[in-house]
Amino acid sequence: MSDALLAEFMARCRERCEAGLQAHGGLGDQPELARGLADFEPAVRYALETSGKCIRPCLLYAAARAAGAGPELDSALDNPACALELIHTYSLIHDDLPAMDDDDLRRGRPTLHKAFDEATAILVGDGLQARAFELLVDAHALSAEQKVSMIKALAQAAGLGGMVGGQFVDIASTGRPLQLEELQGMHALKTGALIRAALSLGAIAASASASQRAALERYGEHIGLAFQVVDDILDVEGSTATLGKTGGKDAAANKTTYVSLLGLAGARESAEHLLDGALEALEGFGDSADMLRGLARIVVDRRV
Repeated sequence: MSDALLAEFMARCRERCEAGLQAHGGLGDQPELARGLADFEPAVRYALETSGKCIRPCLLYAAARAAGAGPELDSALDNPACALELIHTYSLIHDDLPAMDDDDLRRGRPTLHKAFDEATAILVGDGLQARAFELLVDAHALSAEQKVSMIKALAQAAGLGGMVGGQFVDIASTGRPLQLEELQGMHALKTGALIRAALSLGAIAASASASQRAALERYGEHIGLAFQVVDDILDVEGSTATLGKTGGKDAAANKTTYVSLLGLAGARESAEHLLDGALEALEGFGDSADMLRGLARIVVDRRV
């Protein structure tokens, strides 16, 4: 797939996701609540105004394509794509809180608890998490069985055995050296679980076979770890201005990273190795998985 076609696909996915977030992410479609929560609405909107790169929604749409779905299924994928981004946004809001990573900058702007206050940020995060599952229930053109499978996959990825558990391990291990296997286990939960869920949701929506879904999830596991390896590289090489968040925080907090364990060259080599594993997982797919192959390279080559 050409770079131009991949860029067009990603732009289209991001447009669909951002439109859905603006339409359904806040309180606008519940006027009776919006009237009573007028002071809360600006904080919710602030959290959703800059939705980031929408990598996870792009992976969802691309996974459905790989499993044989055509563009006509995109409208059925919109709610699941928005649900993923709502869970991701909620996780960033809570991750930035003083009790967590204590950051003042996210996506080039003051973090939510700085722009408003800590209690409001916690409540916005809680609300976005709940809204994500509401959107899955309301997804059209999907069967009840598909919706239940999606809810389970996303809940597992976001919960105690996924993102939340990984965040706990991250906080508990701050200042304590980790071995590579421990670091990989932590990030398989904190970062990788939600990325893997994006592939699962796309597979479910496209009625993928069990073998197709397993292959897509293996791809997601490799890409999830690669994403974090590159994050660690960028934390060292990138600036606050280019990253849109505070650079060098991991080293300042004495956190174990792929760079601190492997060095920059070793971390880059690890990212390439994970890329190879992701592409290998797609060997059973034909051209329909080309968008996933392109997205894998974007994850590894990104500079922000």
